[in-house]
Amino acid sequence: MTKKVLLLFSVLFMLTIISYAQEKLASNKIPISAYDKKKATKIAAINIGLYGGSMIALYNAWYKNYPQSKFHTFNDISEWQQMDKIGHAFSAYTMSQYNMDLWRNAGLERKKRIWLGGLTGATYQTIIEVLDGFSSEWGWSWGDIAANIIGSSLFISQELAWDEQRISLKTSFHKKVYDDNELNKRSNDLFGKSLAERSLKDYNGQTYWLSANIHSFFPSLHSPKWLQISIGTGAEGMFGATENIAYDKNGLLTFDKPGIKRFRQWYLAPDINLTKIKTNKKGLKTAFYILNCLKFPTPSLEFSNSKIKFNWIHF
Repeated sequence: MTKKVLLLFSVLFMLTIISYAQEKLASNKIPISAYDKKKATKIAAINIGLYGGSMIALYNAWYKNYPQSKFHTFNDISEWQQMDKIGHAFSAYTMSQYNMDLWRNAGLERKKRIWLGGLTGATYQTIIEVLDGFSSEWGWSWGDIAANIIGSSLFISQELAWDEQRISLKTSFHKKVYDDNELNKRSNDLFGKSLAERSLKDYNGQTYWLSANIHSFFPSLHSPKWLQISIGTGAEGMFGATENIAYDKNGLLTFDKPGIKRFRQWYLAPDINLTKIKTNKKGLKTAFYILNCLKFPTPSLEFSNSKIKFNWIHF
């Protein structure tokens, strides 16, 4: 089990708690501005339990299996075309948003809930970075820390300025299948075979998006409140962190494809803010809320390798 898998479990658990809190809030008809000390205490306990428990699980499942060392730094900014760094920003942004909504449901005062919830994502991932710093296999990455701060800052700054997220950070994924069996084997060995593993580990199939709500910026256009425009980025040709060459523990060459070009992609596509779709069904509201961190599949324009092409559907 990887660090990202455990992080995903934590996010999903948080989403479940948020959804439950929202349902209870709606059923009890409690004003969103009414501070509820008991709920606030429960949310604090949930955060402590969630972070404490996930850190213990992460250490036992991951770090204790690798040799420890003195605290040290590790410069990995050149790896994976920086897609892992964008993933850090996305995780910090998403966790900050979900956590602030927990505090909102407890009626915490606006600025307090923004800062308390907004710093959650960066703080949680910083703790993971500390564990990395004491592991001889990795190290404290200033690139990761910067990405964490950017993700939380994107959330906090918009809440303070507009009291809403006019620009959302989203993700999408498509599983890569190659004509070359050697590349498929390398992908299976490096990223896993299942769709769940690939979505977390295969940067070749990940896309991250900045999705802006048109109505929020230009209300005079009278566009649908759910309509958004997105700029996305991805990368392909990556079968190793910095190069497409791999060796086994004995130093023997196991993968040798230096000729495969590693390149970045840019996208322009429409998007949907699922939370802006009106519905009276609580189940749909909860589903829309949870799924809104994912980019809705739509056609896209792609710019890569100095060429522009049209994709009928982009995941």
